[in-house]
Amino acid sequence: MDDDAKVEMQLLESKVIAVVGLSPDPERPSHYVSKYLQEVGYRIIPVNPNLTSVLGETCYPDLKSIPIKVDMVDVFRRPEYTPDIVNDAVEIGVKFVWLQDKVINNEAESIAESNGIPIVMDN
Repeated sequence: MDDDAKVEMQLLESKVIAVVGLSPDPERPSHYVSKYLQEVGYRIIPVNPNLTSVLGETCYPDLKSIPIKVDMVDVFRRPEYTPDIVNDAVEIGVKFVWLQDKVINNEAESIAESNGIPIVMDN
């Protein structure tokens, strides 16, 4: 199965998506991608320690603070932050990690893969 098919399958199977680095700025990719996901029926959970809410959802400071089950983590942070984020994703039991455009970190990839979690980077 190619990467595009894996991403499509995971998106179809995911219902709750934590968006790490979600910005309140409508011009930022994290904002308009999250808004689109909401519009097509996904539950998004914003993760940003500097906000209390965005897009009508309560914001959490980190993944471990989210009180419900998360299916997928969508990351809009710089690459150097991703290993810690992926470790937290492993700890909360997500099924899939997606690092957005230009977010590439081999350590984060290794953490996800060694824990059996599919990961997409730079896409």
